[in-house]
Amino acid sequence: MSENAQEMKGRAKKAAGELTDDKELKREGQIDQAGARAKDTVDDVADKAKDGLDKLAGKTERAGHGG
Repeated sequence: MSENAQEMKGRAKKAAGELTDDKELKREGQIDQAGARAKDTVDDVADKAKDGLDKLAGKTERAGHGG
């Protein structure tokens, strides 16, 4: 499930829990939302790490061929 879909699912559960005074459903919604945010953060960090490694690999290649 994508982060956006999980976030929307969480919002819906939380809202439904608030409307029906169902504390467990509201909590589930909050957990879904937190999970979506955490996954998004991990994806961002992974992308930045990959970009950094790609840049490092490019510099290493240029240094090796510069002779």
